[in-house]
Amino acid sequence: MNNAELIRKAANKYKKDIVAFARNIIRTPSFSTQEGKLVELIKKEMIKVGFDKVKIDAMGNIIGFIGHGKKKIMMDAHIDTVGIGDPKAWKIDPFAGIYKNDTIYGRGATDQKLSMASMVYAGKIIKDLKLQGDYTLMVVGSVMEEDCDGLPLLHIINKEKLRPDFVVITEPTDLKVYRGHRGRMEMKVITKGRSCHASAPERGDNAVVKMADITKEITALNKKLKVDKFIGKGTVAVTAIECKTPSYNAVPDECTIYLDRRLTIGETLKSSVAEIQRLPSVKRAKAKVEVLHYDAVAWTGLKVGQEKYFPTWVLPRAHKLVNAGVEAGKVALKKMPVVDKWVFSTNGVASAGRLGIPTIGFGPGNEVHAHTVNEFMPAEDLVKAAAFYAALPQFL
Repeated sequence: MNNAELIRKAANKYKKDIVAFARNIIRTPSFSTQEGKLVELIKKEMIKVGFDKVKIDAMGNIIGFIGHGKKKIMMDAHIDTVGIGDPKAWKIDPFAGIYKNDTIYGRGATDQKLSMASMVYAGKIIKDLKLQGDYTLMVVGSVMEEDCDGLPLLHIINKEKLRPDFVVITEPTDLKVYRGHRGRMEMKVITKGRSCHASAPERGDNAVVKMADITKEITALNKKLKVDKFIGKGTVAVTAIECKTPSYNAVPDECTIYLDRRLTIGETLKSSVAEIQRLPSVKRAKAKVEVLHYDAVAWTGLKVGQEKYFPTWVLPRAHKLVNAGVEAGKVALKKMPVVDKWVFSTNGVASAGRLGIPTIGFGPGNEVHAHTVNEFMPAEDLVKAAAFYAALPQFL
């Protein structure tokens, strides 16, 4: 029996354990900045299956270590989730850990806590089959990604000084190998005016009216943005609007719109801000364009923050990490995996986008179900993902 068959057999052997752990993960709510209880659950499981070392860092990320070799391989699953929205929209209890028809249901099932179950048992497979080599595997459960993707990996790499040679992001890829995605940033545009009584609006200078032309020009700008054949098109959208006014009987003296900007190849923070500043309506209104900043307190009490700019990244198809991912995919799937990219953004904006560390993605589940009230995870996906994660280091 060759290594590929041994890895697949071991992954199937641990299916019940993977499912049981995954269900407990769902049963442990972990909204952003509130992940502490789940971190403790993961720590216990890592110790149980034989990880060589487990560390909880100052931000509250959990890192499990297998091996002590020279080559550093980091696999990351963010363990925080968005909220549940309207509870009445759910047909099930989002935290019951329901397992039915070989499928696990609940908040975080797709995006993306359950990859952790596959990674932890990949570590056990490596230990059981004595697949350790001259590498160190770092299995990361990162926090606060939903609020600020990339921030946890920047902390681990820059603050905790744990810099990997390769990174695998385990966000859902439908068991495909992903090698990049568009970047993104968040901006706001502010117009100022002069308030007056609404019975005589001509006495004032309406900041909301000024903003109307700006929103139209931004919408038109969206159609003109760059397109990349692989990564896709840059986009910009107005996502919120607010104003300051003394009352509903007064002309507002300030208006703010918020923009979601998706970045394709060649688009940067500087170029994207300049595009908005150059719009005729923005110049006429003397509007101010700003990049938003994220500030929060982690579950550990650590204050964190960064500018809300998340760079685009793509790894060449011929890169050895992509090739290793393809080989590991063959082990897990018994066929050639599809190589593609994400539509949304991931922690790869830090590892690859900011720090230039070779990064790929491979995860169980389909991203189309992320953040929905129908989140689910096929148990078989978790088994195949475990086989992939156990196999990948052998090809590096």
